[in-house]
Amino acid sequence: MKNSVLTFMLLSAIIACEKKETINANSSLDSSAVKTDTTVTMADSTTVAPTTNQSNSNLTDEDKKFADAAAQGGMAEVMLGELASSNGTHASVKSLGAMMVKDHGKANQQLKSWASAAGYTLPSSVSAEQQKTYDKLKGKKGTEFDRVFADVMVNDHKKVLAAFKKESTEGSEASLKSFATNTVPTLEHHLMASEKTKSAVK
Repeated sequence: MKNSVLTFMLLSAIIACEKKETINANSSLDSSAVKTDTTVTMADSTTVAPTTNQSNSNLTDEDKKFADAAAQGGMAEVMLGELASSNGTHASVKSLGAMMVKDHGKANQQLKSWASAAGYTLPSSVSAEQQKTYDKLKGKKGTEFDRVFADVMVNDHKKVLAAFKKESTEGSEASLKSFATNTVPTLEHHLMASEKTKSAVK
């Protein structure tokens, strides 16, 4: 009888141990499964996370180059136009300067709006060469200023007009291309006015 009781107790202990091991094994398996699921979720989250400045991927190097040049050129024209109002003596020079401030100021705002929507950062200042031209003109007065200013306006607008026409036909980003196309007539008018002013102040 004692042997039977001992045998029963041993069997019960063995069964209990086996159950405990099974539970521990299942717990480890469940824990492992949870960790695996968490890893997958994190991987998925990383995959679908939005990248910054996604719209920049639509811009070619040529588009960026044009946008930068247009921004700097626009700022330079406004600066020179303001200078013409104070340093110019001929009526046509002052009138041309006022036109530069108004029209290029408007174009600059349109370009900034495009850049904001596109997630693109435009230059915040003119180029070193443009600053040099401004400083040179700032030191001139009277008829000398009028002549140099008119020359600068003609030369600048020939280059700017060519760049805008190129972007309007070859640009890759639709909104920037549209901006260039819509600005071309204004620049053509500026070039004509600059040439007339140049003739007037000879």
